[in-house]
Amino acid sequence: MVKVNACVFISGNGTNLKTIIKNSRDYNFPIKISLVISSSKKAKGITFARKYSIPYIVLNVDKKKFEKVALKELLRRNIKLICLAGFMKILSKDFIRSFKGKIINIHPSLLPKYKGLNTFERILKDKEIMTGCTVHFVNEKLDNGRTIVKKRIWIEKKDDTNSLKKRVQCEEYKAYSMAIRKIYVLN
Repeated sequence: MVKVNACVFISGNGTNLKTIIKNSRDYNFPIKISLVISSSKKAKGITFARKYSIPYIVLNVDKKKFEKVALKELLRRNIKLICLAGFMKILSKDFIRSFKGKIINIHPSLLPKYKGLNTFERILKDKEIMTGCTVHFVNEKLDNGRTIVKKRIWIEKKDDTNSLKKRVQCEEYKAYSMAIRKIYVLN
């Protein structure tokens, strides 16, 4: 199987990155993680890139320079898919247009509800009974692109922001790889 070169953008712990890397080691998984780009030198996710011998770059710079250097590396490495996994920066419209239809993101809610930050706090405050995560294509509007996969969970009475976050993350680990498979089965 010829795998598609992919890059994962991270800013934090990299737990979704870890799962995607592990799944990418499967012969039948459609992508190969060829690069990890972090917006923070403190991102723990860099350890997974090191552990699995995946090239990585830390770009703790302003948005314009970040995108210029990232774009150069993505083109140089023939990257065909960008996976945003806990990436806490908003990409410019020009950058998104450069990779139109080739950037996906995971968000910890059932979009279109609860776009943006502080998702779990808002969900609990509104006394929702169900939540989950959404993997979607990135477009020029925040958390607004076409949905690829949604995973749902019931909210339990005992849930607080930490417990809810952990339970949603467990669904994220399944949803992200499921979405990647779905993209390449459809194409």
